[in-house]
Amino acid sequence: MDKNLIQRTISGIVYIAVIILCTTPLGAQLLDQISPGLVKQQYLYYGLITFLLLVGTWECIKIMKFGDGYEKWVVLPIVLLIFYMFSKRYFYHDFYFNFRLTEILALALVVIAVVTLFKFTSELYFDSGKLIFTVIYVALPFSFALGLPKYSSYDSNFSLEVIFLFILIWSSDTFAYLVGKFFGKHKMAPKISPKKTWEGYAGGVVLTLVLSYFVEMYQPQLRGNWMVVGFLIAAFAPLGDLVESQLKRTFGVKDSGNIIPGHGGVLDRLDSFLICVPVVYLYFILEKFI
Repeated sequence: MDKNLIQRTISGIVYIAVIILCTTPLGAQLLDQISPGLVKQQYLYYGLITFLLLVGTWECIKIMKFGDGYEKWVVLPIVLLIFYMFSKRYFYHDFYFNFRLTEILALALVVIAVVTLFKFTSELYFDSGKLIFTVIYVALPFSFALGLPKYSSYDSNFSLEVIFLFILIWSSDTFAYLVGKFFGKHKMAPKISPKKTWEGYAGGVVLTLVLSYFVEMYQPQLRGNWMVVGFLIAAFAPLGDLVESQLKRTFGVKDSGNIIPGHGGVLDRLDSFLICVPVVYLYFILEKFI
């Protein structure tokens, strides 16, 4: 058997296992077998997001090839400051009771960063542009990810929005790939991602909506309507892949890193997640007022 295939398979299984253990109550339940109450689930999830944030920031710095100016050295402190502000809200449950205009403004910055990457690429050749893009592209999505699950400080309840977000992203990518492979004829963005087709995109949307129907039916405790969430994920997940592909293409990089052997780096694996999280977070905000 191909050694690369074995490596990809093993690292893929480990990656999925870590995601499941850190985004569902299974992680805390497993640790309870070692020592009851050793680590609560909210801390496992927070640890996962923090780790992904740090690695993703480092990868983005390497991809964009910062110069020797001050910008390279202030990226991480700014990223951590923003994450700290969201972390306070996470541990004080402030995400679920207060709506802030700054959230909408921060979400708008994500849109601006994406538009800049595709339409005003020359701005990213300056270290100041690299600094702003890295902070927006990495810090804000991972910070918003803290606002997706709910948990109780008094019992083991930990809501499952994040794991189903991952499942629908994985299904969207898989369905789009399979439909595109067998039926794809019209390229979506041939210069950025030659394998993506509009037929694959449509197939990903339709089949992810089917899966979302079953999530909505059998997981009624989740916030929001998951037919809507599924549509948003299927619609925006391919954009996440195109954004990261365009970023690597702009700076002549093949992979963002190699922390996941055979799969690349954190940004390679979570490109769709980085775009879908702000979109779903915005939906949860607006859903409160509907």
